[in-house]
Amino acid sequence: MKLKIVNTSDNPLPVYETTGSAGVDLRAQLQEPVMLKPLQRALIPTGLYIELPDGYEAQVRPRSGLALKKGVTVLNTPGTIDSDYRGEIKVILINLSNETTVINTGERIAQMIISKYERISLKEVDELNETERGEGGFGHTGVK
Repeated sequence: MKLKIVNTSDNPLPVYETTGSAGVDLRAQLQEPVMLKPLQRALIPTGLYIELPDGYEAQVRPRSGLALKKGVTVLNTPGTIDSDYRGEIKVILINLSNETTVINTGERIAQMIISKYERISLKEVDELNETERGEGGFGHTGVK
């Protein structure tokens, strides 16, 4: 699939870092570095705008390296970019570490994955079919 993209940033277009990568890295496009104190969040612009085909979404997810090294992650993960959105891609980052960290322009802050989805129609019923699991929730299928 070819994805239309407008890049108003100083950064190169996102690329897959390896042949097996599921997502492309998104980079910060900042006028000045952002200082994130512990538990502070910030909306980080990327300077990127995309045009997704109908039936597709972009998911914005954390980068494991940023989470491990700096304790910084994407707050609303996965963030969804709908096919009819044409605004700038921005990423909500939160610092979950005990130390202030700096986000610089050009820094890889998140990854974006393109995913196909199905639209559904809901049918209201009085009951659902039974399964072996039934109402078993969190931890239900764990070790006994």
